[in-house]
Amino acid sequence: MKKTLLITFIIAFQFSINCFAQTSTYLKPARVFDGEKVFENYGVMVKGNKIEQIALQTDIEKNLSKDTKVIELKNCTLLPGLIEGHTHLFLHPYNETSWNDQVLKESRSYRTARAVKHAERTLKAGFTTARDLGTEGAEFDDVGLKMAIIENVILGPRLIIATKALVATGSYAPKGFASEINVPQGAEEADGHDDLIKKVRNQIGKGADVIKIYADYRWGLRGEAAPTFTLDEIKLIVATAKSSGRPTVAHALTAEGMRRAIMGGVETIEHGDNGTPEIWKLMVEKNVCLCPTLAAGDALYQYGGWKKGIDPEPEKITHKKESFKEVLKSGVKICMGGDVGVFAHGDNAREIEMLVEYGMKPIEALRSATSTNADAFHIEQQVGRIKTGLLADIVIVEGNPTTHIKDIRNVKLVMKDGQVIE
Repeated sequence: MKKTLLITFIIAFQFSINCFAQTSTYLKPARVFDGEKVFENYGVMVKGNKIEQIALQTDIEKNLSKDTKVIELKNCTLLPGLIEGHTHLFLHPYNETSWNDQVLKESRSYRTARAVKHAERTLKAGFTTARDLGTEGAEFDDVGLKMAIIENVILGPRLIIATKALVATGSYAPKGFASEINVPQGAEEADGHDDLIKKVRNQIGKGADVIKIYADYRWGLRGEAAPTFTLDEIKLIVATAKSSGRPTVAHALTAEGMRRAIMGGVETIEHGDNGTPEIWKLMVEKNVCLCPTLAAGDALYQYGGWKKGIDPEPEKITHKKESFKEVLKSGVKICMGGDVGVFAHGDNAREIEMLVEYGMKPIEALRSATSTNADAFHIEQQVGRIKTGLLADIVIVEGNPTTHIKDIRNVKLVMKDGQVIE
């Protein structure tokens, strides 16, 4: 009897090993961009959910086992899974529905249903990680979306979430209502010492990976952008978030809003439209990255009637181009992030293309979308490079985007966590 039980146990054990054995896949493209450099005639071995090897194809093929799955990818470039630095999965393009109406008239269940499709489109476009910087009135629903992706209930990128984001009372939107009417806000209002600490801790407790603040907004005397939080308030927010190991990032368009955010200790500035040489220098000194969101402004002006390539450039577009060239000269690190949701999810590559249109070399723009973002978002030990031991988040495109950036749209295969996405 004991012998029979032992044999049964051994058979079951061996069966379980076979069932859970890690399979190996050999990806054989024309070239590999590892997040920093290009390697011709290199291949990548994936075992389980990790990158096992990156080497010359001839070297890999010397020791290739018979049961390894080989995927031939002629005239293709293999890259790390792209990292979207600024998205809003609970928003959809403003030429479909205005931001105000999305926040005030669309139910959270409807917005979540949309977000599920947005997440899938993002992943299938080659973006295996995304930093979602605020639900814009959808409360903490990004927490559930993130969990559904982790548990493979739905398809989507790895998410870094900011939940509700923080604004100074009276500064954000929707606006334009009678003074006696209180309407839902697109972010959480917080002010002063105790309230700021409580709101930051609450967002952390609900699941925020990063705290986002609005360092300025359109609440100036004539509706212009003006700073919101004081420097001391920003320092308090940053310190509270940092005590739990979380970074703080800031929406900022004005020079003073940017200055307060930088001196307050934020890690990335979102937008940065009106930065100055002094601000760029300060960002370099404090190692603060810029996420310029070029595609969002471009989209908004087109929604307003600008026919790009036909009509003269709007003054603010010309200013953004000139400002971005100054940023590049200054040495500020650039994070790729388009403020997706202003324009369509799945069209994330639009920002990469515009980084090149505005002055970056293709390979520099690709670094911003991979290794630079991974470093800036503290996920470099997981993703962002084709490197032994990192997670097998990989995108393969036809052509060579390191010289012709539009090839980044020619997605042939997306792999997340070692699994090919169908």
